[in-house]
Amino acid sequence: MSPDQAEYIGSAPRDWRIWTTAWLVTAVFVLSNSVTPLYVHWQREMGFSNGTLTLIFAAYIAGLLATLLVAGQISDRYGRKPVLFPGLVAAVLACVLFGTASTVASLLLARLLSGIAVGVIVSAGMASVVDVGGTSRRHTASLAASVAMVLGAGLGPLLSGILAVSLTRPVVPLFGIQLLILASAFAVAGSLPRSRTTARNSEWRLRMPSVPQANRLHLILGIVIFAPGITSTSFILSLGPSLLKKLMGVSSPFVAGAMACLMFLSATSVQFLLKKLSIRSQFLIGTLSVFLAMVCVAIAVYTSVSTPLVLAAVLAGIGQGLGQLGGLTLIGLHVPEHRRAEANAVLNIGGYIPAAILPVSTGYLIDYLGLATGASIFAVMLATASVAAAGFVCVKLR
Repeated sequence: MSPDQAEYIGSAPRDWRIWTTAWLVTAVFVLSNSVTPLYVHWQREMGFSNGTLTLIFAAYIAGLLATLLVAGQISDRYGRKPVLFPGLVAAVLACVLFGTASTVASLLLARLLSGIAVGVIVSAGMASVVDVGGTSRRHTASLAASVAMVLGAGLGPLLSGILAVSLTRPVVPLFGIQLLILASAFAVAGSLPRSRTTARNSEWRLRMPSVPQANRLHLILGIVIFAPGITSTSFILSLGPSLLKKLMGVSSPFVAGAMACLMFLSATSVQFLLKKLSIRSQFLIGTLSVFLAMVCVAIAVYTSVSTPLVLAAVLAGIGQGLGQLGGLTLIGLHVPEHRRAEANAVLNIGGYIPAAILPVSTGYLIDYLGLATGASIFAVMLATASVAAAGFVCVKLR
């Protein structure tokens, strides 16, 4: 029995406790995307290219991936709290750096630290939510963990956009509010039950994250759907403001923030609306949404009209939300408790690797080939990937 399994025995799970614990996930994800409307502002002040912009975004994913290699295993081994608190400290440091950033190096380091914080949350934090649910509330807990992630990811850019158009100097107030939100996350983490000490194998050591052989297909199914969805939302987050400004003449940070917020609110809403569908149906609708999102991106860049881009954001959010919900539900239903955080790490590693590589490559393609051509190449690649993912689900998940 794992430490975190033991700590919930004897207490009946309550829905309010599940959603309170899920606030940990929301709080950190508010930080993760709150910088999106500010990219154009920093780009103007510091004079960096689209390639550098996507590199800053990729620093976040690099920190996330590096953390996922170890955080899940340590959390499953030694409990959630010893991993959660360092992750929250990394989020606080990221806030301070963002609030005082004057160079590209500062932004890179801040994004790296925010990626580390998110890596902790999507492994140990999401596992904590499912732990609180226990065996009788696995579906509810999986839904709460997934919704908490996309809700926070949407609220962050909306808050940032509102402050950016309301204040002449929004950066310091924004990250001051972020620090208050993170303070509440520390309180939630502190309220989690303490892990019980159990005998541990002295030969245990870190290794590449994995799952039991019986659960590998569950993880592969989750990854092939989650990856195109989160790659599409990563594209909107990193290059959406530039598309709005350079192709459509829309430079308002509020519009960029509202579009990102709408994307993740769509991801939140669709999970509640379609939570009773089979996982297979959720996956197939998710892949169709990503495919249609890429069609809308292509239309937007060639017509220089903002409406298809906003629709692409909504569809991308639906694709990520359903892929994420299905993947987390498979983990919650089938993966043993003592490997759950590690399984969450594997799911996110599989999703975030293409979410880093493809948008960054597209950013540099845009610098060399132009915005319309680079964005169109990305759209074709991701649309093809979504069709292949749908075919895989049809064959493997009946």
